[in-house]
Amino acid sequence: MNAENNKNNNKDKVLIFDTTLRDGEQSPGATMTLEEKLEIAELLDNMGVDIIEAGFPIASNGDFEAVSEIAKRSKNAVIAGLARAIPADIDRAGAAIKHARRGRIHTFVSTSPIHLAHQMKKSQDEVLEIVTKTVSQARNLIDDVEWSGMDATRTPIDFLARCVEAAIKAGASTINIPDTVGYATPEDYFQLVYNIIEMVPDSDKVIFSTHCHNDLGMAVANSLAGVRAGARQVECTINGLGERAGNAALEEIVMAIRTRSDIMPFFTNIDATHLAKISKIVAMAANFPVQYNKAIVGKNAFAHESGIHQDGMLKNAQTYEIMTPESVGIKSTSYVMGKHSGRHAFKKKLAELGYELGDNQFQEAFQRFKDLADKKKNIYDEDIIALVDDEMGSANDKIKLLELEVISKTGGEHRCFIKLDVDGEEVKLIEEGQGSVDAIFNAIKRAVKANPHLVLYGVDAVTGGTDAQANAHVRLEMNGKIVSGRATEPDTLVASARAYLSAYNRLLLDRGAPAQGAMER
Repeated sequence: MNAENNKNNNKDKVLIFDTTLRDGEQSPGATMTLEEKLEIAELLDNMGVDIIEAGFPIASNGDFEAVSEIAKRSKNAVIAGLARAIPADIDRAGAAIKHARRGRIHTFVSTSPIHLAHQMKKSQDEVLEIVTKTVSQARNLIDDVEWSGMDATRTPIDFLARCVEAAIKAGASTINIPDTVGYATPEDYFQLVYNIIEMVPDSDKVIFSTHCHNDLGMAVANSLAGVRAGARQVECTINGLGERAGNAALEEIVMAIRTRSDIMPFFTNIDATHLAKISKIVAMAANFPVQYNKAIVGKNAFAHESGIHQDGMLKNAQTYEIMTPESVGIKSTSYVMGKHSGRHAFKKKLAELGYELGDNQFQEAFQRFKDLADKKKNIYDEDIIALVDDEMGSANDKIKLLELEVISKTGGEHRCFIKLDVDGEEVKLIEEGQGSVDAIFNAIKRAVKANPHLVLYGVDAVTGGTDAQANAHVRLEMNGKIVSGRATEPDTLVASARAYLSAYNRLLLDRGAPAQGAMER
């Protein structure tokens, strides 16, 4: 801990104010149970969040209970309850957080002309009076009061400055400048926060805060611009959860400050190794899945499929990753095996699975992998194991399948066209059967001029899903000898044919006979 403190001696601390349980829960459909809120609050407290806005106590008895219970259980974080600039709201918030080791009342009022005209139906002078009265009321209940001017980024700066000054005089210790509707750009927001701090008397005696929504996709950028302008608290949520397009994402704020400390001389108290875990828990509680390409905590945030990227990563992870997966609580980088993967990544994956192939075997296995990746969206380890086992088992086969075409009709004919490679020569046949597989096996038996007894035939899926590879098993018996063959293919019929040929090739080896002697020309 001393080393961390020394590292941050020349940096300003940025307080992290998490509002997942209040603003985040206001997302349509994101309502959480009391148990879920308690679990999330405990995780937030343990990971170093400075202020947890636990809810809106006046909204419902359930919200009051949640805020009150979180306040009782909090160990380190300040627990805040939100209140409109209404006396009953403020009293209710004060009652909810009274048992916290450190509590805060966060009160807000609209300040923009459009809100005053259509929602508040109040004049500027009336709003200034409300600010003074309600902040004073909150300050009489608790020492820690935060004031917010709702829709601040669409408020004339002179009036916003008057409201901020009134809130400070009435006892607010934190002033929040919200971009309530996600309207600002980073340049706008920087200038607004900077100018307010410069214009308002005693601004150096309070902490300024950002609260940015993501309607234009700039919530994180705006928040960081506010910090550069002098704000030292950021209001955010896990996964960017929140109304409409959401809030600034806590994980992105924290990791941006940490990763780009060269241009942002700040630090937070957040233990980032908790980020991946809490992201999953919030996603499940809110029933809001995290998009795959979400920064920091998305499924693909540390996943690489492109062959160029995988090759670079295997040589030096910093070629394509600006932070380590371990730093945010993810076990390791994921090398996704797909059609964009290159030889380097495929060889590494084989080594991880315990395979060491010769050059020719590797080239053949890699080609089959690429062919499979063109047909199958997700390539799992089991697919690669089956593919390599199949490749290694058939490398020395005398008879190989080149082409297969099967025609099947309900209640009608089942016909198979097959082309085989026999010691480098092509053989073509057409045969019928009682079904597709029967026609395939009949064609092979006719081609080899032998009739081994089919002891067992079965097919199962290597993995789940409709695009799963088929793993076919064939067991043949001839002249008292029993052999087995297996094959794995995306197509069940091709897998069946190759499994039969695999077994028959083993019969040939047992018999010690050349393939040519068995073939019909």
